[in-house]
Amino acid sequence: MDSGIIGIGETYIGYFVPEVVPNIVDFFRSILVGLTDDEIQPGQIYDRMMRCAHFWARTGMAVSVLAGIEAALWDLRGKLDNKPVYELLGGTKYDRLLCYATGSVSNYPWPKLNAKIEQYRVAGFRAAKFAAGWYDASNQCVFNSTSPQEWADIESEKLEAIGRTTSGDFAICMDGHMDNMHHADLRPWTIDIAKTVMQAIEPYGLLFFEEPFNYDQVNDYAELCRSTTVDIAGGECLTTPNEFQAFADLDALDIAQPDASFIGIGTFVDVATMFAKRGRQIATHAWSSGAGIMANIHAAFASPGIAIVEIPPLAGPLHTEVWVPGLRFEDGYILPPDAPGLGVTLTEEIKNRFPFIPGSGEFNPVPGKLQVM
Repeated sequence: MDSGIIGIGETYIGYFVPEVVPNIVDFFRSILVGLTDDEIQPGQIYDRMMRCAHFWARTGMAVSVLAGIEAALWDLRGKLDNKPVYELLGGTKYDRLLCYATGSVSNYPWPKLNAKIEQYRVAGFRAAKFAAGWYDASNQCVFNSTSPQEWADIESEKLEAIGRTTSGDFAICMDGHMDNMHHADLRPWTIDIAKTVMQAIEPYGLLFFEEPFNYDQVNDYAELCRSTTVDIAGGECLTTPNEFQAFADLDALDIAQPDASFIGIGTFVDVATMFAKRGRQIATHAWSSGAGIMANIHAAFASPGIAIVEIPPLAGPLHTEVWVPGLRFEDGYILPPDAPGLGVTLTEEIKNRFPFIPGSGEFNPVPGKLQVM
């Protein structure tokens, strides 16, 4: 290109295995280098890259790297046209979108969890999400059981405690984390555990319950959706429309959770449209840094059926310094970004202050591969 403007994108796969990203980017470099400003058409270039690597990049890791490249192209196109990315995608469908604070663990004893909720409330949030079970920082213990009733009792107890300190204007979501279990001694839920838990928590008015199973268990997702009034959510590990289609065809998700920094901005919109046609909603998954968060926000404003968007509540500098000037948060809602492109900034000073550290990606510890804390 000839304008000197730089587009910025982020791939969520870099959170886990950053070492693989540069080699995949280099593979696609020749498709990208030398394009003129007029040739920066993100959808066309994304299709070109997918065709080039179709044999090995139809799903998974390579698709997620392409999502980061595509985001950079959208950011660049928006800066060239002086328009926010959602305008390039057809314009916003919302004046504002409710967002929730990602609360991660459920702190125990429960007063510690309620203190966290109050912290989010003071920060301006109207909703939050917490993990199933509990974590006691004083002894680094987690709740663990294979008993359906014990799981149901602890989740009911938790929501009862939350309900005593929150009013009706604060929404709660929960996350089973059953496809990303960090404790080796924990076991995935069975369908019996999931059904028993959902039956117990139906009266508490959850916005959704995320990831009760591994994503290989699409039939269990479908059975659970049929058996409960709790909205079942998931999709953060899925990378293509076909993977989401398998869930849509079986009505195996009430709320789908694509991540634009994992599947691409254009694909996000396609997935949202797919589920909207079936009367289902979307809640963004967004656990990346500032550029990935903004990619999800733009995709959400351009997509139908958005129920809520995910935001890190106690964001660090790789969020707060990167998503300036794009993020607009007000009274628990995200407003449509008004900066060109994604509305992100990545200076040399930021890059120098946060150098890449090999081996820093997150993984689930197993014998022979343990996290260094």
